Amino acid sequence: MQKKQQRHWVKKWNCTFRSKKETLIPWILLAPSLTGVSVFILIPFADVVRRSFLNAVGSEFVGVKNYKSVLDNTAFQLAAGNTVRFLAVCLPLLLGVSLLFGQLLLRAGKKSGILKSGFLLPMAVPAGSVVLFWQLFFDKGGMLNELLQHAGIKGPDYMNTTKAFGVLVAVYLWKNLGYDMILWLSGLMGISDSLYEAAKMDGADELKCFWYITCPLLLPTAFLTGILSLVNAFKVFREAYMIAGSYPHDSIYMLQNLFNNWFLKLDMQKMTAAAVMLALVLGGILIGSQKIEEKWGQGM
Repeated sequence: MQKKQQRHWVKKWNCTFRSKKETLIPWILLAPSLTGVSVFILIPFADVVRRSFLNAVGSEFVGVKNYKSVLDNTAFQLAAGNTVRFLAVCLPLLLGVSLLFGQLLLRAGKKSGILKSGFLLPMAVPAGSVVLFWQLFFDKGGMLNELLQHAGIKGPDYMNTTKAFGVLVAVYLWKNLGYDMILWLSGLMGISDSLYEAAKMDGADELKCFWYITCPLLLPTAFLTGILSLVNAFKVFREAYMIAGSYPHDSIYMLQNLFNNWFLKLDMQKMTAAAVMLALVLGGILIGSQKIEEKWGQGM
C-alpha cells in the first residue's frame, strides 16, 4: 500500500514538474526578445507618453496643453497635410502598379528571374548613391533639364517648386515597386490554375477571372502589402532629407522633417505629443485593417 502511494505521488510530481516545465520553456525562450522589446521600445515609449503631459520647465503636469500646441502649430498642419496627401497618392499607385507588374512577371515564365533582380535592384543600392543620382537628374541644371533644353523646352527647378512632390512620389515608387511586386507575385503563385481553367470553361473572360477569383484570394496578400507599403512610406524621409535638406519646398515638408527639426531644437514637449498622436493614428489604422481583413475573410 505504501509503495502504491509512493508511486502515485511520484507520478503526480512528475506530471506537475512536466507541466511547469512546458509552461516555463516558452517564456525562457521569449525572455531575450521580451527584454529587448521592453528596454528599447515599450519603456522609451512609456516615457514619451509621460513627457507629453509635462511642461518643459519644472516637469509640471499640464494635461493636454502640449497636444493643443501641436495641433495649432502651422508647421504641423502643413507636414500632416503633406504626409496624408503623399500616402493617399503613393499607396494606391504603388499597390496597383506593383500588382500589374506581378501579373506580368507571373506570365513571363523563365525570364522572370532576370526581371525580378532588375526590379529589386533599387532596394540594394545605397541611399547615398540613389540620392546623388536623383540630384543630378532633377537639379535645375541636371540631366532632365539638359534633355529638355535640347528639345527646345525650358525645364523648371524641380526641387524648389510644387513639382518636388512628384519627384518624391517617383523616388518612393522606384524604390518600393520591386518589393511589393514580389509580395503580390507570391500571392498570385498560391492561386491554383485549375480555378481559372474551370472559370474559362464556364465562359468567364480575363476580367471576370481577375475580379471573382484573383481579387478575393489576394485579400490577405493585399492587406500585408498595404501595411508594409505604409511603413515604407515613412522611410522615404531619408531620401527626401538628403535631396532637399531640413527645410525643403512646402509641398514635400513631411512629418519626419518636422520631427527632425523639433529634435534639433530640443522641443521635446511638442515632439513627444506629436509622436503619441502619430502612434495612435498608425495603431488605429493597423487594428482597423486587421478587423476589415477578418470581416472580409469570414464573408468569403
